[in-house]
Amino acid sequence: MSNSNTENPQNGIKIAIQGEPGSFSHEAALKLVPGASIVPCSLSADVFAAVADGTVDAAAIPIENSLAGSVSEHFDLLLNHEVSVVRETLLRIKHNLIAISGASLGSIDRVFSHPVALAQCRRFLADHPRMEAFAFYDTAGSVKQLVELRDRHAGAIASRSAAEYYGAQILAADIEDNPENYTRFFLIKHAAEAEIDPNADKISIAFALENRPGSLVAALTALSALGTNLTKIESRPVHGRPWEYIFYVDCQLRTREEGDHALSVLRPHCSMVKSLGCYREAEEIVN
Repeated sequence: MSNSNTENPQNGIKIAIQGEPGSFSHEAALKLVPGASIVPCSLSADVFAAVADGTVDAAAIPIENSLAGSVSEHFDLLLNHEVSVVRETLLRIKHNLIAISGASLGSIDRVFSHPVALAQCRRFLADHPRMEAFAFYDTAGSVKQLVELRDRHAGAIASRSAAEYYGAQILAADIEDNPENYTRFFLIKHAAEAEIDPNADKISIAFALENRPGSLVAALTALSALGTNLTKIESRPVHGRPWEYIFYVDCQLRTREEGDHALSVLRPHCSMVKSLGCYREAEEIVN
């Protein structure tokens, strides 16, 4: 990956990401929209704001990791912004120990990365007790920092793309504890600009339940009666309303129209129902 991906777009499409260039989100954005211009943002809220106000054409956001679980903040932001999921992809997450040119494995005594990345490389760090781990705001940002500081005793855990982007070297590749490490990313657009893929076979829905006994069972039974396959269910607390929850579900669809039916059968049981997007399911990654 080179700097030209952020500065010289091939197709004129601007895609926002949270984090620095060279991050896994950067990689996912280019997988979703090859040749796009990447617009890095410091905060996830800034990413959604950029989509909402039209500063960018779309955004690539991580929604779920196979080991660390869901990115809860992004569920909340999806619900509270007029955006829609139009595509998803899976990215195999491979962590690497990265350092500046000239550094060696034996010279590294400090390692920086995002807390989730550090947690996914515990075995490697335990095998190298000389290396003290420090949490940083972003995987690619940790590489950017060590290149700026030119510190041969510091390392970072990040993607191969980050090493290439910042001109650093990989000292140890594929250091994650578990190779079955994948992150699911959504491509989101402003709801007014989002077009549903005619081959869409999956829908994401948010709903709030009426406060009465059996309401969740009734809602899920209604979905089941349609014959849809529920692939995910997640609950999130409603801010400012203790012990009330928003439920998020993903359903596989046999036809696009089945997504509309799913919304219809939920409404009698729910105080709120919102489609977060109807899109084509990501293909499984074959190693």
